[in-house]
Amino acid sequence: MDLNKLSYEVRGAIYEVHNELGPGLLESVYESALACELQLRGLTVERQVGLPVYYKGHLLEIGFRLDVLVNGILVVEIKSVEDLHNVHKKQLLTYLKLSKKALGFAG
Repeated sequence: MDLNKLSYEVRGAIYEVHNELGPGLLESVYESALACELQLRGLTVERQVGLPVYYKGHLLEIGFRLDVLVNGILVVEIKSVEDLHNVHKKQLLTYLKLSKKALGFAG
């Protein structure tokens, strides 16, 4: 599946979860529901994927984890907040750069 079609499917799944559950729940609830919805759509889902960070060949003990990785190429960083702030965008951009993935969603 190409990235555009995958992006469309993931956005649809996010919308479906939001419509079904509404706002105000913990991130873990949305993560579980989104993983289920994505799998129902026939997509491959990995949750809480460890993201190693290396500096000059040394593994840094940072402990980054991607909330959801879809089909091995699209990152979803789930936030249960009223407003997304620059720090949330920066977190996603960090994950995309370190994982060498081209596309991600935060929200």
